[in-house]
Amino acid sequence: MNESIGQPFSKAEIEAIRRAGGGSHERAQSDEARVTSGFWAKVKRFGRNLPFVEDAVAAYYCALDPLTPTRVKVILLSALAYFVLPLDALADFLPLLGFADDAAVLAAAISEVAGSINERHREKAREALSDDAPAEA
Repeated sequence: MNESIGQPFSKAEIEAIRRAGGGSHERAQSDEARVTSGFWAKVKRFGRNLPFVEDAVAAYYCALDPLTPTRVKVILLSALAYFVLPLDALADFLPLLGFADDAAVLAAAISEVAGSINERHREKAREALSDDAPAEA
């Protein structure tokens, strides 16, 4: 078994994630459109079974917050776009493994910008995921 599983990302790996995520305002706008069109559908379909769903929803609210710096938006929207895309490294319908790549990408992005995801974003995530929350668009 690979001993690197569960280990923090190296600086080289984080830099590769940054490069893959782009960094431009245009990229953020493109990813924002992709995320807003598919995020809630995927959360509704799989969300309750994903251990990282609250973090993903908090990241979503942070990425759409007008006060969030563009650099942070680009990182979060790139990771959330990867989560939303139907085709990725591991198919999401595979039991246990299907969301491992999504979780890894989101974890790397969130750890990179953790200081920008504040309690207001986390509270909105908890409210959105509560059983009595109205359906999101």
